[in-house]
Amino acid sequence: MTPASGFASPAAASLHLGVIGNCTIGALVDARARIVWSCLPRFDGDPVFCSLLGGADGESGSWAIEIEDLAETRQRYEPNTAVLVTELWDRHGQGLQVVDFAPRFAARGRFFRPMQIVRRVRALKGTPRIRVRLAPRFHWGSQAPRITSGSNHVRYVGEDLTLRLYTDAPISHVLSSEPFLLVHEHNFLLGPDETVAGSVGDVARHFEQETRAYWRTWSQRLALPLEWQEAVIRAAITLKLSLFEDTGAIVAAMTTSIPEAPNSQRNWDYRYCWLRDAFFVVRALNSLSEIGTMEDYLRWLSDVVVGSARLDSGGHVQPLFGVGLERHLPERIVDTLPGYRGMGPVRAGNQAHEHFQHDVYGNIVLASSQAFHDRRLLHPPGRAEFERLEAVGEHARRVFDQPDAGMWELRTRARVHTSSALMNWAACDRLAKIARTLHLPDRAAYWAGHAQAMRERILAESWSEQRQAFAAAFGDHDLDASVLLMAEVGFIDPKDPRFLSTLHALEAHLCDGPYMRRYEAADDFGKPEVAFNICTFWRIDALARTGRVREAREVFEAMLAVRNPLGLLSEDTHATTGEMWGNFPQTYSMVGLINAAVRLSAHWDSVV
Repeated sequence: MTPASGFASPAAASLHLGVIGNCTIGALVDARARIVWSCLPRFDGDPVFCSLLGGADGESGSWAIEIEDLAETRQRYEPNTAVLVTELWDRHGQGLQVVDFAPRFAARGRFFRPMQIVRRVRALKGTPRIRVRLAPRFHWGSQAPRITSGSNHVRYVGEDLTLRLYTDAPISHVLSSEPFLLVHEHNFLLGPDETVAGSVGDVARHFEQETRAYWRTWSQRLALPLEWQEAVIRAAITLKLSLFEDTGAIVAAMTTSIPEAPNSQRNWDYRYCWLRDAFFVVRALNSLSEIGTMEDYLRWLSDVVVGSARLDSGGHVQPLFGVGLERHLPERIVDTLPGYRGMGPVRAGNQAHEHFQHDVYGNIVLASSQAFHDRRLLHPPGRAEFERLEAVGEHARRVFDQPDAGMWELRTRARVHTSSALMNWAACDRLAKIARTLHLPDRAAYWAGHAQAMRERILAESWSEQRQAFAAAFGDHDLDASVLLMAEVGFIDPKDPRFLSTLHALEAHLCDGPYMRRYEAADDFGKPEVAFNICTFWRIDALARTGRVREAREVFEAMLAVRNPLGLLSEDTHATTGEMWGNFPQTYSMVGLINAAVRLSAHWDSVV
């Protein structure tokens, strides 16, 4: 028997993961305290920890802190924070605790948010035997680093990135992955190849204390609904963690290539900023009175609008960008990783950056609109910003009835999608309202007139007499859950008979129990087989708006039940197994959770 024989093999890949981060980087941690995914030096960087998508030996591309004779694990977040705590217990009743976080707090007049992961390990009972297996990889798992070390640090040297680990654990044991008894608390700081001022233990303790305090203060300022507060706080923190604060971009998810369904090849890279998804994130956090993310995002969005091709010369705004405003995101297959549970392909980049998705213009205006009406902002937008948005509105007006790839990013079929036309209507409608706030009656009348004309055409051309429902596209008869957004963006009275009939048709043809699929027509990969979580949340919203509140609450409770043990959601839910699929954590899904709780909760004045 080898000395390490009492250590369990790595757990099978799943989405029962916790997320830590600091608005610069993120990392995913499994139930055994193993970091299985983290891209550095930012969300769309090289996955230095990539074992979530497989590896030759199942252990490279991860950072495990293991206990010998593992018997039980427990995992939780420190309340109202992004500090993750994992307990590992052995068969002899001995236990240890791993505290994971990425430092984030105010210092020297700015936020300190380094490219750094901090892990703190201490015994809870007895002196368990542990093993530290730190195995970063570079270039999508294909290259092992060159390793150098000093008296209390290890350097992992790659071609493009060098990481430095500072620790007060025995360096020899870390280098050799040799088991040792956990007699003292040990701390690990993995980050840039820079010197850490002070002792490792003192720095780690200080960072943990300040990071806990930051998140608790941030959470304390949220305007929460009465019910489901813990679920809403966790969703809000997860959305905040998806912000790349340096530029203001918001990523759709932290992962790439988690299949939307088993063996479906619907594997996409979501580590970028979609204007559509980001708008919904901003809207959800605004509903909780968290406007800091909106201010950061609007800074990024202004750069998008100004830096895009001249809209008045026939250019367009692409639907997604890199977090640093990169426009060219070529999609390629990564052949060095087998994929989640071996279900490739693994993709880097996203071909959707080449698409024409006309709802983007509505998403830009909608994301910006609150700022013109909100008096809390230190630097509220004015006439100049409105004129930039008008250029966006003019393009919305021009492409309103033109075919596009749609919000579901169909790669081989273009139609005049109802959801795209709807968002272009929303762009004109909100511009009219902004103009009134800015006391510009002529511009208000101009945009209101265009909005009215668009509304009349949408109502006429998207309605299917055959299906008694608003269809996916003009002149079409296929059903699509995205038309439920008509009520959410204020296009139609939810009690309108046409909307009620549409909701009924969607439930009859797209629902599997409480869950809702995106659409019924086959796409590039056939018919969708799993429920798309945000569609289920749109259904919840529609049920509540149409007076079916009891049913809305039942569906919402079903969605709460399929979250992972830490309260997080991915993109999709398998209706039969309840298993999560798709990229993780999915901002769209966490947005839906917040929106549903805010919509359905009893009012505070019912108890106070």
